[in-house]
Amino acid sequence: MRALNYLELAGQLDRSGIGTSVKHQREALADTGVDVVTSPWNGDDPVRAGLAKLGGDRFFADVDVVHCNMIGPGTVATARHAMRTDTPLVLHAHVTREDFRNSFRGSNAVAPALGRYLRWFYSQADLVLCPSEYTRGVLESYPVDAPIQPITNGIDLGRLDGFEGFREEYRERYDVEGMGVFAVGNVFERKGLSTFCRVARRTDYDFTWYGTYESGPSASATVRKWTNEPPENVTFTGWVDDIRGAYGAGDVFMFPAKVENQGIVVLEAMACGKAVVLSDIPVFREFYEDGHDCLICSSEAEFADALDRLAEDPDLRERLGENARETAAEHGLDRVGERLESLYVDLV
Repeated sequence: MRALNYLELAGQLDRSGIGTSVKHQREALADTGVDVVTSPWNGDDPVRAGLAKLGGDRFFADVDVVHCNMIGPGTVATARHAMRTDTPLVLHAHVTREDFRNSFRGSNAVAPALGRYLRWFYSQADLVLCPSEYTRGVLESYPVDAPIQPITNGIDLGRLDGFEGFREEYRERYDVEGMGVFAVGNVFERKGLSTFCRVARRTDYDFTWYGTYESGPSASATVRKWTNEPPENVTFTGWVDDIRGAYGAGDVFMFPAKVENQGIVVLEAMACGKAVVLSDIPVFREFYEDGHDCLICSSEAEFADALDRLAEDPDLRERLGENARETAAEHGLDRVGERLESLYVDLV
């Protein structure tokens, strides 16, 4: 079987959760019977495809199933071609109105119109995939008029091999002492930026957020505020050379996200055996169990108390970390590949 797995704006999204999820899909499918094509255009770009069309050849690549991971004009054109040719169309819902809010400057104003667009866009699919049951519920509330199936974003365990060896280098580089509290990923208010900083003010631990943040016109006022004048015990690293350094240097992964569709970085921290402290939102309750593989908190005071508990009880940190490893193993790429191949076969 030949499948298109398309990510529009791949270069710009390479460092995002969407980009990581698509990499996971392609790596997972490499161990299946699916031959993956990554460009919808015959010849890999629209110009070559247009020349091919003028010569009597195809404009779009010849595939058995189309799987798109974004929502822009190139994706719309690809989806419409799939519908015209009766090629099964899978649209992957990485973007929702809810998780677009509190991301960039002006994102809250755009979110209502985005929701209407997404309802129309996802409803064209033969199958919509999404990372969680929570996200399926969000899409059904729009409502999206297409079958919706959840599938984990998965985790590439090989990407994290050797993370322990980066511990001293990264702790020294970012001046981390004692129990290091950390987060990973792009810095957005949606991911709990203000909570992260206000909890830091309540404690004496070193807090480090490993990930890029906007500083130009698209940066939100909240991101500008905290990254320009962070609390004394908070460091924003910007882009890091090797993400294994973050997981090596940190001890407790704190992720007070307001909205999340799954959270690949949570699975990565768990795979590294880190104690994880999460906000009390539906998607985390869906995947994780408070007191077993994480601690779940509903307020800044609860986050601060959870960090104190973990600082005072190394055995608790170790127990949570070991259970977290087992949870992360349930999201391996082998399972992602098997599920995708099965869904493709059913559609074809």
